[in-house]
Amino acid sequence: MIVLVVAGVWSVDSLGINLATIARSLDNGVAFIQRMFPLDFPPVAETVSLIFETLAIVFLATFLAVVLSVPLALAAAKATTRGRLSQGTARTPIVLARAVPDLVLAIVFLRMFGLGATAGILAMGIHSVGMVGKLYADAIEELDDGPRESIESAGGSRGQQIFSAIPQVLLPQIVATALHRFDINLRTSVLLGYVGVGGIGLAIADALRTLDYQRGMALALLVLILCIAVELLSGAIRAAIMKRSGGAVVGGTWSDRLFNRGAAGLSGDLRLTPPWTAARVRRFMSGGAIVVLLVASLWRVDISMGALWDGLLALPDTLGLFLPPSTGGALGTLVEQLLVTVQIALAATFIGAVLAIPIGILAANNVVANKAVRSFFRMLIVVVRGIPELILAIIFVVVSGLGAVAGTLALAVGAVGLLSKLVADSLEETDTDVQDALRTAGASEIQVFFGATLRQSAPAFIAHTMYLLDSNIRSATLLGVVGAGGIGFLLLNASRVNQFDVVTTILILMVAVVLAVEALSMWLRKVVR
Repeated sequence: MIVLVVAGVWSVDSLGINLATIARSLDNGVAFIQRMFPLDFPPVAETVSLIFETLAIVFLATFLAVVLSVPLALAAAKATTRGRLSQGTARTPIVLARAVPDLVLAIVFLRMFGLGATAGILAMGIHSVGMVGKLYADAIEELDDGPRESIESAGGSRGQQIFSAIPQVLLPQIVATALHRFDINLRTSVLLGYVGVGGIGLAIADALRTLDYQRGMALALLVLILCIAVELLSGAIRAAIMKRSGGAVVGGTWSDRLFNRGAAGLSGDLRLTPPWTAARVRRFMSGGAIVVLLVASLWRVDISMGALWDGLLALPDTLGLFLPPSTGGALGTLVEQLLVTVQIALAATFIGAVLAIPIGILAANNVVANKAVRSFFRMLIVVVRGIPELILAIIFVVVSGLGAVAGTLALAVGAVGLLSKLVADSLEETDTDVQDALRTAGASEIQVFFGATLRQSAPAFIAHTMYLLDSNIRSATLLGVVGAGGIGFLLLNASRVNQFDVVTTILILMVAVVLAVEALSMWLRKVVR
């Protein structure tokens, strides 16, 4: 951890991020604000259409991720599969989906299916499997195995054990994870607009390419409002789902009594199916809402099955463009920009952690007694989390110029929103009995905080920080698309000039770095625990 802190400080200094740099950018910031106003919003009909298209793309991508992740998770979890071979086979696509950025997948699918929503849906959907599938598999392994064993003891087959026992307990986790991924995909959809995927992201890209800051920042404000609204709504739904606890189902319906009337040896009021309780009505209405949203989303994006089939048939030819990998005669430049990307991620993680840890502490209800203070910092976290990093990167590129400084500052602000929430949640999940024990021994609140609360949450702090570093490496690559420094700019240029073999080389370099960081993270978590 000391080495990582030193690397973060070195990266901040090496990239030239200091108060003098920020001060020199103030004039550009004032000029940018003057060019922004008055904001130029599109007509109401066009605005509604863009919002609807964006939400439809994100919904379909998230739905695809869930559909793909559930069978993979069942095959990857120890409780629902037999043998390490099948487990490893299922874990492999989950790891690969997480390692390959959605931007790279979008470039591949745009080549296959052309410009439009199809490429974005497939790119975000497949990439999301890396997170959603992993969380589903972990959730299955953490479930109480009692219900499955009960069905097994009653003679149920393996399939009956899996599909009867597990979904009843896992369904809240499935929905909560899907909602969380929906939030992430909404932010990602803005970035994919820069490579030709539709929605608000494409409209922002078109506006900023012509230096129309009034229209571009008006659309960016719409994205911010949309992200915050979705964050608040999905957070409330997740909290409600996770709070409800299912009880024993009793009673039956008229059909049970009708079809079982007069059966030998059975009572006339035999009840085989659950009644239409409030909980069942809610589940039915939720399922119906998902079907309606699915149909509406498919209608809005208008996916052409013919174009989809033609693209799939052209898959061998498309992959042939990306293989074998090549450096394009610029290996030194690729390695240099990859180092810059790592520096951006290290610097952003360091700056973000320095700012996020005190904010997270002040937002924790078992650390700060004043409700007004906690509420203020919780709301601050929600607002900061709602701002997509791409919007921040665009602003900082205009203010501080092209390069790594803009990317670092954008990721640092984004890191504050994510890490501060994780820090606050980790503090609130600590064992309060340990804190009470110190208080009864005469410890002051400061001693309780450092001796019990902070000490318990230290492993979680390290795990969250390493997750942030891992995420920032990917994000730094993606933000290079808008000129925020690093290897992402080379990635976009290579795709634009059809050097797809160079895209493959950049992808291999990125995956190698991400896997190295993940291995380091796993080792650190194991040592600290």
